[in-house]
Amino acid sequence: MACAQDHAANEKKLSIANTISKTTVLLNNQDAIVPLKQLDKKNIASVSLSFAYSSVFDSLANKYDKITSFSADSYKDSVNLNDLEDELKYFNTILIAIDDENINKAKYINFINSLSKNKTVIVSFFGNGTGLKSFDVLNTPIVWTAQNSIDAAAIVPQYIFGGIAATNKLTTAYSAKYTVGSGFTTSATRLKYTVPEDAGLNSNSFKEIDGIAAEAISQKATPGLVVLVAKDGKVIFNKAYGTHTYDSTLPDKVTDIFDLASVTKVTATTPSVMRLFEENKLKLDTNIGAYIPKARTTPMNNIQVREVMLHQAGFIPYIPFHDYVKTGDYSRDSSAAFPTKVADNYYIKKGFFKDFMWPKMLNSPIKTRGQYIYSDISMYVMKDIVEHISEEPLNQYAYENFYKPLGMQTAGFLPRNRFKPEQIIPTEDDKYFRKTLLVGYVHDQGAALAGGVSGHAGLFSSANDLAIIYQMLLNRGTYGGEEYFKASTVDMFTSKQSAVSRRGLGFDRWDPDTTKHYPSDLASAQTYGHTGYTGTCIWVDPSRGLVYVFLSNRVNPSVSNKLSDLKIRGRIQDVVNKAIDESKK
Repeated sequence: MACAQDHAANEKKLSIANTISKTTVLLNNQDAIVPLKQLDKKNIASVSLSFAYSSVFDSLANKYDKITSFSADSYKDSVNLNDLEDELKYFNTILIAIDDENINKAKYINFINSLSKNKTVIVSFFGNGTGLKSFDVLNTPIVWTAQNSIDAAAIVPQYIFGGIAATNKLTTAYSAKYTVGSGFTTSATRLKYTVPEDAGLNSNSFKEIDGIAAEAISQKATPGLVVLVAKDGKVIFNKAYGTHTYDSTLPDKVTDIFDLASVTKVTATTPSVMRLFEENKLKLDTNIGAYIPKARTTPMNNIQVREVMLHQAGFIPYIPFHDYVKTGDYSRDSSAAFPTKVADNYYIKKGFFKDFMWPKMLNSPIKTRGQYIYSDISMYVMKDIVEHISEEPLNQYAYENFYKPLGMQTAGFLPRNRFKPEQIIPTEDDKYFRKTLLVGYVHDQGAALAGGVSGHAGLFSSANDLAIIYQMLLNRGTYGGEEYFKASTVDMFTSKQSAVSRRGLGFDRWDPDTTKHYPSDLASAQTYGHTGYTGTCIWVDPSRGLVYVFLSNRVNPSVSNKLSDLKIRGRIQDVVNKAIDESKK
């Protein structure tokens, strides 16, 4: 789904999907369990009861939250499936997929009934409605579709998570319980995964993206890239191109995890600031010294938080901390004296950030206060303010407040602690500082020396996870039936807030100087987002209902400006903008 095929094929695909949706009914939802809410409190397993298309079902469910897959076919010897039930002890939410060929098997019905006594169970039933009578004693939600097909397997999980709204009622009585008119309605609360035609667009107009991606790779602008487009809450294009590195045979996948570089500023630090601002714990017109004790005796003391968020505090753009690392400051092995991992076989000495980097930043000269000078130091400062107020490390705060409840599985700092290196796209082959190919260690040298968690860089993510959090922002603060921000907070931080630059608070924006064509020729004046040094960007255009994600590793094997020179990111964005504009004509 959500790939560039031709228009006719996708119209047919959409027609099949619509037919399935017309026959899909949500039953037994009296406790409003569907669509699932509060994902941070769920531990979800998917159990296939001999369902042929379980891999498709699970792969769609996995776009919304982490799903652990089980199959009853692996427990054939167990007549009553007790072993399988035992395996599910750590899960509180169980998605069961079963079809009409297996609905009459007593061991399956007993298993479902037993499980539903003490866990949240949601049954997905594919096939003839006469099978519903097997569930007459069941009170847990059932998503039933008359279709038993690969297409149906990709659609039903979207009802469970709120990608598609349930609207239908039974038109036939199947039992004393499942009578004509039975059925619950729900709202769409999360992203839907579908084809461009479902958002009124023509797939053929996306084919140009393939050509631009091929050009980027052949011109050595980046070895690979992933593009995702969501329109009106529907993911209509998500495709990976190229390979992890130029000499690798490992193809990029849409699930791969990229170093986001400065996209960290708006995906970790800024949302944390927004949350604390909303809770009245952080005030934009309070000075830095009120929050950071160490700043009180430095030139930073009287600068206001608002100036920092706008890059108008007068900070110098950055400090090349790696140039200050001397022999004796690092070791190839970890120890109590060298605890902070900067890359494979590279550990910096204890206190390097606290005793050297942080004081150097706090005491750096304030030269251009009131002018717009983009500075990484601003987000080191905001990270420290967030941590002082929240009393938590930034990585933990962002994970608990945003990534986990939103169902974002890959987004986070220090990805090597959670994922295999093969799932992470390598950045630079660092010949100068760390003398190694960087895989899952932040590219930015300052963030690396700070231990990989910083306010300006260090976040890694897949494209789908970015689509989730930016759809929440496009929705002006709500997602999955929960409110993360008030609409007024999102509006304020993302709109132009500066008299001297194009910027919002933390967010970058469309540039009113049209000679700049930033971020692209056709981007609307409402567009907000950010770019990242590693070759990433995220742009939201409320006027078009658009979330555009572009991930690449243009710094591999070494830094080059070709991605910008060839305007790859902006040209792909404009293929999408043009397709949307043409569909309105």
